[in-house]
Amino acid sequence: MRDIVVTLIVIVGCFYTFKRPYIGILLWSWISYMNPHRLSWGFAYSMPFAKITALCLLLSLLFSKDRQRIPINSISIPWILFLLWMLLTTIFSYYTEPAFEMFSRVIKIQLISLITIVLINNIEKLRQLIWVIVLSIGYFSIKGGLFTILTGGSHRVWGPPGSYIEDNNALAVAVIMVIPLMIYLYQTVDNQKVKTGMLVAVILSFFTALGSQSRGALLAIGAIGLIFWLKSSSKILSGGVIAVMVSILLVFMPETWYQRMNTMQTYDSDHSAMTRLSAWEYALNVANDNIIGLGFQAFSYETFLIYNFKAADQWQGAHSIYFLVLGDHGWPGLFLFLLIFFQVRNVLKGIIKKTNDDENLKEYNILAKMILISLVAYLVGGAFLSLSYYDLPWHLVSFVVILKIMVDKAVNTRVAEHDFS
Repeated sequence: MRDIVVTLIVIVGCFYTFKRPYIGILLWSWISYMNPHRLSWGFAYSMPFAKITALCLLLSLLFSKDRQRIPINSISIPWILFLLWMLLTTIFSYYTEPAFEMFSRVIKIQLISLITIVLINNIEKLRQLIWVIVLSIGYFSIKGGLFTILTGGSHRVWGPPGSYIEDNNALAVAVIMVIPLMIYLYQTVDNQKVKTGMLVAVILSFFTALGSQSRGALLAIGAIGLIFWLKSSSKILSGGVIAVMVSILLVFMPETWYQRMNTMQTYDSDHSAMTRLSAWEYALNVANDNIIGLGFQAFSYETFLIYNFKAADQWQGAHSIYFLVLGDHGWPGLFLFLLIFFQVRNVLKGIIKKTNDDENLKEYNILAKMILISLVAYLVGGAFLSLSYYDLPWHLVSFVVILKIMVDKAVNTRVAEHDFS
């Protein structure tokens, strides 16, 4: 039954994509973030729904008039350069065939993010896309939160199979990234039942993040909690609320959770932590010896024998968005990667400043703040996870570009009307 439902949704969605191309973005996001076909057990499980949707989206884009150009600005320039640099490192990669396979996967995600800028050209469409992302990842965060409560936090929560966030640690960071988007929806919807549901979703999502038993997730929670407190107009009240909520969450977690979190203080005796350090040393050695890195899929036993011989017997993936980019694409690649998010931060701060005292642009202001917090969660939690190419942060980058276009347009219209009057 699930196979039929998912297939029908994709067919209907593709049909409407040709009428309204932005529907293809919504459909692709649902398939990519939720992996609904992987929740079935029949013919739909292995169907290439994402590829089919992407093809329909690209075809519909050729005939669409309702679109906008990608602006050439401080975000898009380093972003495009990063894509070109990844192509270069792939051409000269150590493992050519696996690298091109990974590049194909990554470039599809990047292409959808860029097309999002073209087709999502007003706040209504952007809000719909955020709802799709929140509900898609929220399905797992709500389910995981209930599971954590019912099991007393004694078992880890895992993500959708076959996805970027299948791993418990990756799921936790994705969930924490979505929590600010949930808060944005909570603050901007009028329906009280929806507000209540979103508040429950936020609470359960925190339980999911802790139930994953991810140490990176704990750091990410601390980071967004600190930002919420710093940005709050009433620090005493917000500090009290955060303290009470954290206390409830921590009291609930079992002893095994505390034992795992305490390994952050004794990292030198933790095997997982030490293998991470070995992988990071390997990435540094690779980048120092190769200006373009080794290309995608650079972390292998064979290359560890060359660049970190002492740790070759315990080789593993980068477990860091920064060291993964460093090993794959060298120092120039890491520089462009960091520059993109630095510029995103600057643009968001500019949007927040422009919209702070304008009631008509309040929703833009809230969204800019929440995206900023979401990306902080990614940049902190991602320091310990190989999520450099995951869809969500790049989609958020496209949201910032879209938000800037909308805010600039609204401000310029306001100025023009004032001058005319």
